[in-house]
Amino acid sequence: MSLIDQVSSQLLSVDDLNLNALENVLGNTLVAQVDYADIYMQSSYEESWILDEGLVKRADFDVSTGFGMRVISGSKTGFAYADNISKAALIDAASSAKSIVRSGQGACVKVAGIDLPPKLYIAENPLLSLQDKEKIDLLKRIDSYARSKDSRVSQVTASLSASYDNILILNSNGQWSADVRPLVSLQISIVVKDKDKQEVGRAGGGGRTDYRHFLDNDMAMQYVDTAIAQALVNCSAIQAPAGVMPVVLGPGLPAVLLHEAVGHGLEADFNRKGSSVYSNSMGEKVASSLCTIVDDGTIAHRRGSLTIDDEGVGSQNTVLIENGYLKGYMYDRQSALLMGKESTGNGRRESYSSVVMPRMTNTYMLPGESDPGEIVASVENGIYAVDFSGGQVDITSGQFVFTASEAYLIENGKITHPISNATLIGNGSDVLQKISMVGNDLALDNGQGMCGKEGQSVEVGVGQPTLKIDSMTVGGSNC
Repeated sequence: MSLIDQVSSQLLSVDDLNLNALENVLGNTLVAQVDYADIYMQSSYEESWILDEGLVKRADFDVSTGFGMRVISGSKTGFAYADNISKAALIDAASSAKSIVRSGQGACVKVAGIDLPPKLYIAENPLLSLQDKEKIDLLKRIDSYARSKDSRVSQVTASLSASYDNILILNSNGQWSADVRPLVSLQISIVVKDKDKQEVGRAGGGGRTDYRHFLDNDMAMQYVDTAIAQALVNCSAIQAPAGVMPVVLGPGLPAVLLHEAVGHGLEADFNRKGSSVYSNSMGEKVASSLCTIVDDGTIAHRRGSLTIDDEGVGSQNTVLIENGYLKGYMYDRQSALLMGKESTGNGRRESYSSVVMPRMTNTYMLPGESDPGEIVASVENGIYAVDFSGGQVDITSGQFVFTASEAYLIENGKITHPISNATLIGNGSDVLQKISMVGNDLALDNGQGMCGKEGQSVEVGVGQPTLKIDSMTVGGSNC
């Protein structure tokens, strides 16, 4: 049985629904003023387990099924959704969605399957990859291991979760496509008390795989080690300096700064509306010549990867900035239609009840040629940032503020004291111009990322090598 047959047999198993019925419903949305229409059907299975104070205090399970119907006419979008899949709901949604245009004659959409790209992840339900007792045992082992590793550990919180989505998409171009998307996540937070100080360390990861990912190579216990180490480092931290100074960003997760400060500004809808700092800058030099940044949804098993996006378009590896020059934006179908381009497979939505927008997948900077040790050695006095706990970005101006959760002083070319309360302040495009060294140690994050935009959250990935920014404003308390 093909993937399309597998998913359609599940989602269309009620109310005598079949492909012909969907063709007729979609055809009834097509009038003279309609450019594109689609139906997005989804069933989701989700669970989460939370351990705190040595006890599994919460176990949740949820099942949801529904569809969203969209009609596009130029820059206008008609959208309706329902929390069930039935003929009546589909007919009502079609009527509501096409109300954005004048009445006209319907048409029949004859649907054919498309050649789906190679699967990037397993099609099995990750919720079933371990028995419930095994999930509880894993959480309890995390707690026991953390407390045995260091007597200063005073609190352990762990969250284990999984989801399993079945997607079927039918559009007015006569195409239908399907995807089965697994996702697992493990997040660990550990509180350490050392003398008169109390600090928190966090670690975790996951991806489009199953729970056994956390058992392989004792990955869950590696997260525990990382969280404890971060908490202990922060217990010995001194106050961060303040002023303008060089900043070195470590490999991997620090790319969240680039994701927020640069990535959103390269999504096509912001540029179509002229609200991005990168609007009308295609082909211009927007970064250091050392910078090449891509958005790549094709990496197997990664949290941000998708075999197809939420419009049925195969994910791509899209070059955004190449050797400092702006080469591309991330497009969904509507932005591509209005801007005379092709979709890059970046049309994403939180669920069937959400509208599609261009969104990032796995966004990262390609490696350079510098040795990471040489990068640190080139800084006389500055900051080395390893992890961030959050921040704020203005897409229109590119201004950002980020707080480091783990950072160190660089003194005379060496990493020395850990620092606390370090805040990095700057402008995304300005920071890109000030990158003077790029390491050869590209790393991707562990699979923890969520990205918010206009009230919707989707899974993403980030990555980068070690890189040097010649000058940034660092906010601290040690002035």
